[in-house]
Amino acid sequence: MTDQAVATAGSRRFFGRQRELKALRADIERTGLDTLTGRKAPRARVLLVAGRPGSGRTALAEELAAGVADRYPDGIVRARLTEPGGAPVPVARAAQELLAALGVPEPPGAAEDELTELVRGAFAGRRAVLILDDAVDAEQADPLIPDEPGTLVIGVSGGPLTGIPDVRPCTLGGLDPKSAIELLSAFTGSVRITVDPQAAETLVEECGGLPAAVVLAGGWLSTHPKTSVADLAKRLRASSGDPLVRAFRLAHEALPPTAARILRFLALAPLGRADAHTASALAGCSVSAAATTLADFAALGLVSAGEDGQYEVRAHLVPLLRARLEECDRPSEVQLARARMLERTVRLLQSCRAVTEPEGSPARRKLAGLPRALRFPTAAAGAAWLETRRPVLLASARLAVADGELDTLARRLIASLVKALAAHRGAEAAAPELYGLHRLVLDVAERRGLHRERAAALLNLADLDARTGRTKDALLRYRLALEAGRAANDPYATGRAMESVGGSYQELGDWQRAGDWYGRALAQRLARDERADQARLYARLGAVQTYAGRYGEALRNWRAAAAGYRRLSDLPGYARALSEAARVQEYAGRPEESLRTCEEAVEWARRAQDVRLQAALRLRLADTLDRLGDPAAARLHRAGAERLLETAPPAYEIRSGLIED
Repeated sequence: MTDQAVATAGSRRFFGRQRELKALRADIERTGLDTLTGRKAPRARVLLVAGRPGSGRTALAEELAAGVADRYPDGIVRARLTEPGGAPVPVARAAQELLAALGVPEPPGAAEDELTELVRGAFAGRRAVLILDDAVDAEQADPLIPDEPGTLVIGVSGGPLTGIPDVRPCTLGGLDPKSAIELLSAFTGSVRITVDPQAAETLVEECGGLPAAVVLAGGWLSTHPKTSVADLAKRLRASSGDPLVRAFRLAHEALPPTAARILRFLALAPLGRADAHTASALAGCSVSAAATTLADFAALGLVSAGEDGQYEVRAHLVPLLRARLEECDRPSEVQLARARMLERTVRLLQSCRAVTEPEGSPARRKLAGLPRALRFPTAAAGAAWLETRRPVLLASARLAVADGELDTLARRLIASLVKALAAHRGAEAAAPELYGLHRLVLDVAERRGLHRERAAALLNLADLDARTGRTKDALLRYRLALEAGRAANDPYATGRAMESVGGSYQELGDWQRAGDWYGRALAQRLARDERADQARLYARLGAVQTYAGRYGEALRNWRAAAAGYRRLSDLPGYARALSEAARVQEYAGRPEESLRTCEEAVEWARRAQDVRLQAALRLRLADTLDRLGDPAAARLHRAGAERLLETAPPAYEIRSGLIED
């Protein structure tokens, strides 16, 4: 909870804590231990706001950051280190959140150490404020603290972060009576407080000065205009337990049964965030009714209203809501609510992807049949929704997999999310998120013994490993995918895995093993008469044999690849294969044959009307003519290549490793 309240006009205000703010501002200027010993400060200045949940610790951190923002022109960056239910956020995930906020790309599948190093590097030279909200301990927060003296770190925690040097906590208790009454009057109005100021003092005393409890009390009074402040104070005094628990109990019991049920089910919302669709699916009510109820909850201080129609359940209320959920609702109802929420998310993701398809496509026709509330009017609207909901959607996938009882829905959700991210952001930009999603698919597949899905997830993960230079990791995963593909009797997965194992060995420079695995993959393609794959594998075999210096074998395979491409009427592929055969002939000391083969390749590139390829081949032909002692002919071909390039994009580069899937 925060020291903030939603006033009748909808504005947000900060109440009290002036002494704490003054102390924290002074602490920014305090001489550190490093300075006292004559050394330059090696890290950012770290301030700590400590207090129990609901004490207003996050609001104080935000108020402090806003007050000093003019001294830190690079802005305020935030990361929450605890899930709404109390589970610690993994350091790697917090680092990913910070990198996204800083606009720094992350390598897919990067380890925790690499991600935290990227975070610290991203703050180098910046004057910014970093808020680490709800840190569990020093081990969680310390890796995220930048090595940049110009950055200010404001930690928020339940207690001291022992282990982080030179940090003095600012420990929060209750609000002073005057500030607590001001917070209360933001909900009740000043008249009810003025007519009985002593009752107001008694009420905030019963709330322990805890801002979260005061807000709930104020919200309760706002819905009971005929009840006096003194009556509410008596009710709280008659109840037992912690002030926050007592205030929450009254607020929950005051709600109509339907609204109370919606509130309890919000404890299931990923990251504690819900929009009208999420609340509607959880409670099984209409979207409009859910939207109205969420707005009412915001006015009562039960949730905070965010941008784009999203609401966030107060973090300190989530454990209380979950406890009430267990008391009031059957497990079958809770599981059904989860299933409805996931199914609604799947439909929204499918709609989000479909809006990127061309008009008249099957996906767009299917989209037109959906209810209006589930449709996006434009691709831009779908992209905006996906971007603002991305953290929640990723959390939904994690929660669905962790549930363990909704694996079919979890797989559908992940598949829909992968497609939507790829459609709107592109596979390259979305690679970090896709890596995490493929890991989740792998978890489900291994738990359920789904060999085909396990093979697919391993192949996808290995591809991302290979793209980021983790070739040995990719090799291990490709081998595991091969085992899974064989267990599933999936020829596509086994063939793809064998070829990828060969590609990994080729990347590692082990030509012998690369050729062996390409040969195994080729044997399978030959047995299944998959001609396009055969041609590609002949080419890959030719490439590794060229690297290994086995020119006779390389030439045979390049010729086989050329023949395969010609049978497929793939003229550019045929021309490239001929060009590589010419290269091998030149390496083997047969320049005249190389010249004839290269001329043939140029002719086929011309027939294919591939201008870039034709220009590149003519340049290669010019190099060959130079080596054969015919500079005049070489100049003619270079001039022809230049003319081609004047009307074409940059020339096509021909390399031995060119032909890959």
